[in-house]
Amino acid sequence: EVQLVESGGGLVQPGGSLRLSCAASGFTFSTYALNWVRQAPGKGLEWVSRINGGGGTGYAGTVKGRFTTFRENARNRLYLQMNSLKPDDTDVYYCAKVVANGNMDYWGNGTLVTVSS
Repeated sequence: EVQLVESGGGLVQPGGSLRLSCAASGFTFSTYALNWVRQAPGKGLEWVSRINGGGGTGYAGTVKGRFTTFRENARNRLYLQMNSLKPDDTDVYYCAKVVANGNMDYWGNGTLVTVSS
């Protein structure tokens, strides 16, 4: 059974930092690309970043230069380091497994990030 469990969210002031983690199980972690996506209440899903099995990354323009995604294949862990956080970054953040056609087939329950003074 595929499981993805996010953690690390919380309340942070504007300009602050957080590191999100995603613990994965039930699939061959190192062979799959993984996304971070986010969603605010009542809004659509927004793609944040992707990392492929070899470590290549891509970022949405809204987070590029502030967020960094990386993975530890030996521990089946995905991370999102978020710096220079803004109130607009307030969302529930999800990690998601990416399949060959680029779609996401599994994601976790999410972790809430609130950026507020």
